[in-house]
Amino acid sequence: MAVDELDTRILRLLLEQPRTSVREYARVLGVARGTLQARLDRLERDGVITGTGPSLSPAALGHPVLAFVHIEVTQGHLDDVGDALAAVPEIVEAFSITGGGDLLTRVVARDNAHLEDVIQKLISLPGVVRTRSEVALRERVPHRLLPLVEAVGRTARERALTS
Repeated sequence: MAVDELDTRILRLLLEQPRTSVREYARVLGVARGTLQARLDRLERDGVITGTGPSLSPAALGHPVLAFVHIEVTQGHLDDVGDALAAVPEIVEAFSITGGGDLLTRVVARDNAHLEDVIQKLISLPGVVRTRSEVALRERVPHRLLPLVEAVGRTARERALTS
């Protein structure tokens, strides 16, 4: 899906000012509200915009410990283990991966003892062979997409200038 310069300007506003109205976005961008809404609809339909809900802090919800848990799975049981992971509320993300292990999960916990309990729960799941955990000490680069949006915008501008 091609993202042009207007799309990147829209995405930047959404990231920088997520609580602003569509009418205000259109005013700031200097485009008609209908044009903006059509762009937003297309960006959602194409999967560029995947959600509009608030970003929540697990630490503020009483779960300040963050760990990355690698899970090795018995061959043929990846889907079963993935489904079982979805039932563990402390798992906030899970990915199939290459390299050491089959799954990588992001796990939050109240404290280290709670983290151990969650890991023991994971180890007991049918199809789990072993786990390997790494506890995050400090977030160095928070989840962000604005630098990527800006890079896409630069590429779109450069493409427009050379065509």
